[in-house]
Amino acid sequence: MTYDLVIVGGGIGGSALAAVMARAGRKVLLLEKSEHYEDRVRGEWIAPWGVTETKRLGLYDLLMSAGGHHITDHVTYDESLEPAACEAGALPLGIFAPDVPGPLCLGHPLHCQTLYDAATAAGAETLRPALVEAVTLGAHPSVTYTHNDERKTAFAPLIVGAEGRQSEVRAAAGIPLHQDKPHHWFAGLLIENVRGWNPTRQAIGTEDNFGFLAFPQGEGRVRVYGGYPLEQKGRFAGAGGARRFLDAFRMSCAPDNAALADGTPAGPLFSYFNNDSWTDLPCSEGGVLIGDAAGWNDPINGLGLSITYRDVRLVSDILKQTPAGQVPDFAPYAEERAERMRRLRFAGQLQAALDMEFGEAARERRRQYHERKAADPTLGLHGVAIMAGPESAPPEIFTEAHRARVLGLETA
Repeated sequence: MTYDLVIVGGGIGGSALAAVMARAGRKVLLLEKSEHYEDRVRGEWIAPWGVTETKRLGLYDLLMSAGGHHITDHVTYDESLEPAACEAGALPLGIFAPDVPGPLCLGHPLHCQTLYDAATAAGAETLRPALVEAVTLGAHPSVTYTHNDERKTAFAPLIVGAEGRQSEVRAAAGIPLHQDKPHHWFAGLLIENVRGWNPTRQAIGTEDNFGFLAFPQGEGRVRVYGGYPLEQKGRFAGAGGARRFLDAFRMSCAPDNAALADGTPAGPLFSYFNNDSWTDLPCSEGGVLIGDAAGWNDPINGLGLSITYRDVRLVSDILKQTPAGQVPDFAPYAEERAERMRRLRFAGQLQAALDMEFGEAARERRRQYHERKAADPTLGLHGVAIMAGPESAPPEIFTEAHRARVLGLETA
């Protein structure tokens, strides 16, 4: 029961890391608590910079063979703009990363299963359902778990926490999790039988007290999200919630949204807070965290998968470069991740203030922003950070002075 590394969590991050390290010849144990992957209403859209990370990991072709679907243009709608003008200014999404036509979408349960199967095929020992009972870090790391009614303890020089927001490895390491205040509610739903929506176009827009996002998955499926005020907690709860949610997509500013509203729910409707969380240091003696276990970005940016794939690439590179018997130095990973998440946190705050605030003042702010941005495209550089990667925008974009410029607060 001794391994080179034990990975707790067989979702996208854990399974991707297991596949990469098993291919590199390491003895890997992957423990996943669920028996079947379920629709968690997130984790399906990979930004262009995240697609580049899948290529660097050697996983891109695998995802495409499983049904990966590229989106190639983006439209921003708003109640202050004419729909035809918005669509005429559609943004081509192939400009953000070399040889990447745009964001990549793949349904979350299928995405997880594809990577889990790849890890198994690469030689990792993969167990599910496996219930983790204890995690010990420090000089002699181990994980005690139960699988098929048998209790075992596995030892390895490194335990990887890839089990999401309620990480047991993070708790065992004593790593605190910081969170900012929620900004708004966010709800998501997968719909199918969508007719009349461009299958390669994603969109975002705001009208009255609702902001929407739509990401086509291919074959008539679209993942849709909606943002709404915190005080409307029960807006889409209970019987008929999915229908009320889809009806909210019928917007004058985005006429094609009628195709979304007429779609058929193909999964659960979940609502959750939009906020950021982060750790000061995603590692400790004998342990390292990746993906949401190490902290997550505001879902309005949709960057959970891109963040996770970069985590996997950086951690796997360090592990492969560390000679046998030596302790890996995760300081470069921790430093890069801290700055990456700081920049993305800033970008998410700007995006939320622009697209998910409601009322007359917010409407006028958006109108002025779109008008000023047409004359000064640098006001939209936080969007470049989301699509091309946080390192792609200059440092001054992530400052309070730039926030004031974007939100029109300089003379307020």
